[in-house]
Amino acid sequence: MSGESTSTSTLVIIGASGDLTARLLLPALAELLQAQPQRRVHLVGASRTPLSDAQWRRRVRAAFRDADAEDALAALASITYLAADASTAAGLRQIIHDVPEGRLVLYFAVPPSAAAEACAALKPSDLPEGTILALEKPFGDDEQSARELNDILHALLPEERVFRVDHFLGRSTVLNLLGLRFANRLFEPTWSAEHIERVAIRFDETLGLEGRAGYYDRAGAMIDMIQSHLLEVLAVFAMEPPATLGEQDVRSATAAVLRATHVWDDNPVHFSRRARYTAGEAGGEQLPSYVDEPGVQPDRDTETLAEITCDVRTARWQGVPFTLRSGKALGEKVAEIDVVMRPVRHLPTGFTGDASGTVLRFSLGPDRLSLELSVNGGEDPFALHRATLDAELGLGAQRAYAEVLAAILDGDATLSVRGDTAEQCWRIIQPVRDAWRRGDVPLEDYAAGSDGPAGWAALV
Repeated sequence: MSGESTSTSTLVIIGASGDLTARLLLPALAELLQAQPQRRVHLVGASRTPLSDAQWRRRVRAAFRDADAEDALAALASITYLAADASTAAGLRQIIHDVPEGRLVLYFAVPPSAAAEACAALKPSDLPEGTILALEKPFGDDEQSARELNDILHALLPEERVFRVDHFLGRSTVLNLLGLRFANRLFEPTWSAEHIERVAIRFDETLGLEGRAGYYDRAGAMIDMIQSHLLEVLAVFAMEPPATLGEQDVRSATAAVLRATHVWDDNPVHFSRRARYTAGEAGGEQLPSYVDEPGVQPDRDTETLAEITCDVRTARWQGVPFTLRSGKALGEKVAEIDVVMRPVRHLPTGFTGDASGTVLRFSLGPDRLSLELSVNGGEDPFALHRATLDAELGLGAQRAYAEVLAAILDGDATLSVRGDTAEQCWRIIQPVRDAWRRGDVPLEDYAAGSDGPAGWAALV
């Protein structure tokens, strides 16, 4: 993985007038340049929305100011705006022709279908040498469309210059997880089915729809979170030790995990669950039922809580259930990996109390580690009870999007989603999608602010 860069880059944000740019990309760029002021970036906004250079500069300054990073504006070598239709060959050629010097990064902050249309309009000869393309998820809408998108992208550029963005793969969090596993003899020899009983990867939000019906009502919790983010986290957790932390070794190791991953027992009816929220209070706000949210079409039966259990069919992991869960409008915000170890094979006679397996909990953003153990002591030295050891792993150098943006500007594809893994993620969930479409898995209800449907067992 690359260190800090001092080279000059030209970052073209296609879709510069949109919400993603204002809410995530510009604040991330501000944070990155504040932390690494030696970078020089030409910032170009491009969109069909007509804006003057002055209007675009005001938006950029406002975003940097809101990120408390106005000083970082000095690292921007120029700030310009182009009104152009990036879905056409002519529009893209105008954007590319007018950009300043430095490595060209085309960041498609537009819906994936629009990004695919734009890339299809390009020819390899349109792109300066060293150009990088960055795209937001989802990458296709099934395995076949993901493969077709990959064909379009690979006709333009080699795989290592295509960045499929997944901010869950921010550098600090991934390195914290890999460091915990590979740098500690306490964990490295026990990271297998021999010692681990089950794993849960969970991302629960208290937020409701937040005005995102246009995207979310078509995607749902399964595609929004499990198909992309949580399967990628599973791949990092379960991969074989790579020889190096370089792009080829790490991405090949995670790809091998996903090729071996299937729905548990090939039975999506028994090993998947779905639900959607009804009215209630979550995150301090009163929420209507999901079906009453503006822009929602109730007959789509979109789930706001999804759970699937997978099996990684390798010698290391055969027989260990990996449960992935994500949902909205829940009672507590939880983003973590829970690793339940197997109980000891033999406990000497005389001990009493709780001797269940150790639980390793890795919380994501901010990264924290807790280890729940059975210990004895107190008034009765033979009585076992649970104790927890905690360690703060920190927020990392920058927020996840800033780390991802740094990797893109540096041309370091280690933690971007490789094309074949995008296809595998769709392949893994397809049996679940088919079962849900047939109505084989009921769509249950849960009150906003609850922990989910009453009949769902706790993950840990």
